[in-house]
Amino acid sequence: MALLFKDAFWGVDFISNTGYETISLRLNDGRRTCKDMEELLKMRASADEKYGKELVTIARKAGGLYETCTMRTSFDEMKAQIENVGNLHIQLSASLKEEAKRMEEFRERQKEQRKRFEVIMEKVQRTKVSLFKKTIDSKRSYEQRCREADEAEQTAEKMAIAPTATPKQIEKMNNKSKQCREAAVEAEKQYTLNIQQLDKTRQEWESTHVNTCEIFQQQEEDRLSVLRNALWVHCNHLSMQSVKDDECYEAVRKMLENCDIIADINSFVELKSTGSAPSAPIEYQPYYETNSGDNRNGSSGFLGGVMKRFSNLLQSNSSSGSKYSINEVPQSTAGGSEGVYASIPGHQDGYTVLYDYAAQGEGELSVSAGDVVVVLEQGEDGWWTVRTNGISGLVPGSYLAKA
Repeated sequence: MALLFKDAFWGVDFISNTGYETISLRLNDGRRTCKDMEELLKMRASADEKYGKELVTIARKAGGLYETCTMRTSFDEMKAQIENVGNLHIQLSASLKEEAKRMEEFRERQKEQRKRFEVIMEKVQRTKVSLFKKTIDSKRSYEQRCREADEAEQTAEKMAIAPTATPKQIEKMNNKSKQCREAAVEAEKQYTLNIQQLDKTRQEWESTHVNTCEIFQQQEEDRLSVLRNALWVHCNHLSMQSVKDDECYEAVRKMLENCDIIADINSFVELKSTGSAPSAPIEYQPYYETNSGDNRNGSSGFLGGVMKRFSNLLQSNSSSGSKYSINEVPQSTAGGSEGVYASIPGHQDGYTVLYDYAAQGEGELSVSAGDVVVVLEQGEDGWWTVRTNGISGLVPGSYLAKA
């Protein structure tokens, strides 16, 4: 059984308004709670709107453009569903803003309704307090007049039996006693009239108080019901949002189930294949090797002539103190068709650069992917000495592969 405001908020003092003030304070607190709920919805709406817009931005900025085949499809599906989730949160934000607006409208309606009854209640309360004070004053006046009439009558009776009193004094005292009694009767009438008016006002106040309590209790019930429903609807919105988010992500999961790693690898190989066999090795070809072609062209003595000239060159350099090594090319001023032959370099392998490398220290060499370099020395520390375009330097050995 529900308790009623009209049965529980009365005051002991006649002019007390404690019960009404207690109810009014409760309604004001409830109004602040409605305001808090309204702010909660607005803040949540703002957060969801911001979150949704950020998701949409993320989805549109996400890359994945270099992926192919089923993984590309899965990645694109993920971006699409992230954008869908972002749009759903933006829609949720709009719904929450509508809820906040309805809460504000409800709060304002209750405020206007309560204001009308507050004006009536305050007016009746002021009238009751004013009449109460007037009645108390008339009561004091009535009691004073009664005391004065009693004293005048007692004095008149004593004077009537006093042997020294003259008839004129007795008559004068009787007239005064009569006037005092008439004033007492008039004060009594005024007091009685004020009592009647005060009682009428009391009844009006009680009736207004009961009506106000009933209205305020109904307002409180409506407020609690609206708040409960608002919280319930808010939770439903969030639950539905979670379900929708999960549906979007489930679509991504289904797409990932179709993502075939082997198919993606095969697709890449089929589209980008550069050959099914490695290139042939570079074989060593001696410069002074005799071949049948030279013999057929009448140059059977070419090798001997070359060796003879080469031997003479070495002897000449040795006798003259030349510091040229066998790998260096001496300059000659001699003319003629035979000339001086270059020195024979040692065997050096060609390597292809796999990755770009920018020199970072002294003695290092900058290379680009695809460059072909000659390895001069393979260091045990992983740094190899190479030469390209006539420039030598150090590069990481892991960046090179045999050409």
